[in-house]
Amino acid sequence: MPRGRARADDAFTRAYLAGIRDSMTPAPEPAEARVRRAGRVAAPSAAATAVGTTVALGGQVITPEGARKGWVSIADGTISAITSTKPRGAQALATDGVMLPGMLDLHGHPEFNVFAPWEPPQSYVNRYAWRASKPYHDLVRDPQDKLLGQLPSGTQLRYAEIRALVGGVTGIQGASLVTQGTHESMVRNVDGVVFGEHRARAMIDLPSSLTSRGGPDLKKILDGITAGEVDAFYVHLAEGQRDNVRSQEEFPHLVELGALTASTVIIHGTAMSRDQLGDAKDAGARLVWSPQSNLRLYDETTDVASALDVGLPVALGADWLPSGSMSLLAELKVAREQLLVQARPLTAEQLVTMVTSGAAEVAGLGDELGRLEVGRAADVVVMARQDADAHESVCSSTPADVELVMIGGDLLYGRQDWVRTLAADPQDPDLEPVLAWGRPMYLDTSYELHPSGDPTPRLSSLRRSLTSVYPQVGPIWA
Repeated sequence: MPRGRARADDAFTRAYLAGIRDSMTPAPEPAEARVRRAGRVAAPSAAATAVGTTVALGGQVITPEGARKGWVSIADGTISAITSTKPRGAQALATDGVMLPGMLDLHGHPEFNVFAPWEPPQSYVNRYAWRASKPYHDLVRDPQDKLLGQLPSGTQLRYAEIRALVGGVTGIQGASLVTQGTHESMVRNVDGVVFGEHRARAMIDLPSSLTSRGGPDLKKILDGITAGEVDAFYVHLAEGQRDNVRSQEEFPHLVELGALTASTVIIHGTAMSRDQLGDAKDAGARLVWSPQSNLRLYDETTDVASALDVGLPVALGADWLPSGSMSLLAELKVAREQLLVQARPLTAEQLVTMVTSGAAEVAGLGDELGRLEVGRAADVVVMARQDADAHESVCSSTPADVELVMIGGDLLYGRQDWVRTLAADPQDPDLEPVLAWGRPMYLDTSYELHPSGDPTPRLSSLRRSLTSVYPQVGPIWA
């Protein structure tokens, strides 16, 4: 969901625009050849609860070849083996759950995910209409500016990362680069620094030309794409009702600017025609779909049936909490229903692909994320079984069913008994006990390379900081 065509002096706009400018100058690469590493790239001071030397998780495993009973072994932050029998010499934990790659939420605005959902009072013709409305400013925009003006940088992002994490999401999109800084964060920010590199860019509104306001920034992005330095360029486009002329004109304008490329990731595209979706596919572009937010704001959503028919790659994003879903798992259910409405149903396996391997391909990270394979980063989620079919089980799950989340082999969230079994140090002081939908869990927020006010921002302290400024902060366990 794009932020407002905003007053240039509000706190978020200053931070966001600075982040866009900073994104044009990625951190210098090391002298050696570019190499993508499996684990997270951390400074010596960064920490998170580590597993023992080698651990193995048993259960129903979703692999690129399908789902099967098996064991996933993890060592040094990577998947070291996937076997059908329990491995020897590993700290083994048998589960009755479903193991899948960490899910990727490819459209959001995390700094806004501290709010409870906003109830739009009407249907709007496009994003510019609601961004200019008084209810939006009163209930979302103005409180956000207050939070940004009074809290340490990173407070809201870390709260949003925790919200994503407990729902089985290990990668998100859309945070301000000012908030992220030049380092990796607790949850992978796919348009920030990932695996030590910054190879994605993002833009909300297209400039009117390459020489007008915002134009030079877009030109730098396009130059980076031409030079092979940018794998994904996220841009909000054609977001509004299908008969809205302003929304209809945005795709042709994208083409005129030379910004329809094989790196372009179109967010929304609700007003795009079937022919335009085909043109996007022919250019090698991709699409991120956020049906819940579209339906609540515009009473309609993207013609994803046509997008799929023409072969345009599609991933999902829960958007932001003011109008989107509470979790990516909830967005998955909305997507399934809308595909039925559009007479283009997908199988459970195809739906899960839209938030795992397919999403990784859309993000330009298909070689690193989205699959459980030997040698890849151990971004692993275990969900309680809901159905005999593993993919259907995921589609039927809610965040309350997430039992374990690992990123790069670090134990960030999980059942207390499981974490005690798997952790190299079960007494790790960074393990924060929390009650998640009544279940005792551990949460570790200590992976922190861009410190905010608290170098180890525990959820309890984040909650106190946020509610001291804005008591109506939306709960995570809801």
